[in-house]
Amino acid sequence: MVEKFVGTWKMVSSENFDDYMKAIGVGFATRQVGNRTKPNLIVTVDDDGIVCLKSQSTFKTTEIKFKLNEPFEETTADDRKTRTVVTLENGKLVQKQSWDGKETNIEREITDGKLIAKCIMGDVIAVRMYVKE
Repeated sequence: MVEKFVGTWKMVSSENFDDYMKAIGVGFATRQVGNRTKPNLIVTVDDDGIVCLKSQSTFKTTEIKFKLNEPFEETTADDRKTRTVVTLENGKLVQKQSWDGKETNIEREITDGKLIAKCIMGDVIAVRMYVKE
């Protein structure tokens, strides 16, 4: 049920994101910008089941389009080239990125009308919360 994620989500909080960016190998300057940026997340699904996740901020806009369970090539906001697959597991949208022998997961779920994104790299977890606009 990807439909429950559809909409425009405004970031209201971000915890531990600097440590997460360090864990995935993001450089100092990019982390400084990443920590100050509060992007909107726009989620759409078209008639063919193609999901679009668009992260929009004054600094940078990134967009990925995919079908659930089908691997694709992604260039992340910090310019990593990853092999990514997005699945729906227990109501969570789980994005698995693999690159250079590393792997990170971003789990998005709706709780109490908020979209909670957990960015997980090993034992480092960042939590970013969004509310629907």
